[in-house]
Amino acid sequence: MAVPPGLPVVIVGGLHADARRAAVVRLLADVPGSVVLHHDLATAAAGTVVRTIRDASGILDAGEAPLVNDCACCALREDLVPELERLRDAGGTRLAVVELWDSVEPKAMAEVVTAGGLTVTGVITAVDPSLVLPYLGNGDDLADGGLAAAATDQRTVADTFARQLEYAPVLAVVDSPEADDEDRELLAQLHPTARQVPVGQDGLAEPAEPAEPAAGGLTVPTPRRHALSPLAQAALAGFDVESAAAAQHPACALLPAEADAHGVSTLVWSRRRPFHPERLYAALEDLTCAAARSRGRFWLADKPDTLFHWDAAGGALCVESTGPWLASLPDAAWDMVPPVRRAAAALDWHPEHGDRCQHLVFTSPGLDRDGLQRLLESCLLTDAEYASGPDAWQRLPHAFDTLLEV
Repeated sequence: MAVPPGLPVVIVGGLHADARRAAVVRLLADVPGSVVLHHDLATAAAGTVVRTIRDASGILDAGEAPLVNDCACCALREDLVPELERLRDAGGTRLAVVELWDSVEPKAMAEVVTAGGLTVTGVITAVDPSLVLPYLGNGDDLADGGLAAAATDQRTVADTFARQLEYAPVLAVVDSPEADDEDRELLAQLHPTARQVPVGQDGLAEPAEPAEPAAGGLTVPTPRRHALSPLAQAALAGFDVESAAAAQHPACALLPAEADAHGVSTLVWSRRRPFHPERLYAALEDLTCAAARSRGRFWLADKPDTLFHWDAAGGALCVESTGPWLASLPDAAWDMVPPVRRAAAALDWHPEHGDRCQHLVFTSPGLDRDGLQRLLESCLLTDAEYASGPDAWQRLPHAFDTLLEV
């Protein structure tokens, strides 16, 4: 596989630091002329972010970038593209590997690099399968573990890890002896469309081809052409920032499908009846804790025009408005809607409700599918409430107003 012209940039991230480093080492070994650009945000307390550039032999250059508005991640944003441009202009670099610091999310950095006029050819999240469930279940704030990217960073370990995992089309998976079938199945169900590429714990390239016997009974190593490894191929395969963003939007996200294997289940729950806001609000804690990960979109009876995003991990739930349902828009406004969203709505359009629906996906080991479905069904409007019509629905208690900070 040929390396694209210019300066290809691959972004490698993930909270599993050992797995991330192993993936980076593998790329350096497999792509001659590649370098790694890394910004260490752990030094932010001293007022700077430390930048290093290294190749397979060691550090080539080091420097510092001052914080921007007391924000280490902002410093990274402002320093990243100029450093990549410098590498490009200097020539000689075949692949620039941007190794993100632990809690930095690849979506934001891929968009920064692309907006800077450079070509992102791959986004990879490195994963240790044995750590997937512990990280998804960790509701601690990043700040508590020294992983916050800014003084105002309120993210948790669980939600940050979930976004890192689900955004990347490629997962570099280390061979962890602690991982079992349940761990690997959980990873597969959380991101079924991802390409999983195995990487050794040490990140070393595969050994040379076996030696062949030569004349006279001597044994000599077989010369080996340098072929790109599967991980290097994935790093150079190409990446579309707009498509990746669309795949995360709740209106057209590529959510997991139904699955049940090795003790892990994914429940896909879809209905064409709105939620009673008060009953759903009362059930939020039980629904949030029912699965290691849940996400999707939903419809509240008292707010018929608003598409709500459901995003839960680590025992914490984020609910936010993501704009209108397409069915609530005038025809003239449809031209301003991205084609991918119009296509997603058309696939499941209801003659009465349009694209309004409940579509929630729950993934977890030991998932109580029957109990979860009963709880979700109990939160929908009853037959009598549904028959009362949309005008009556909007007079129901606005239980979510405080949560949504309306």
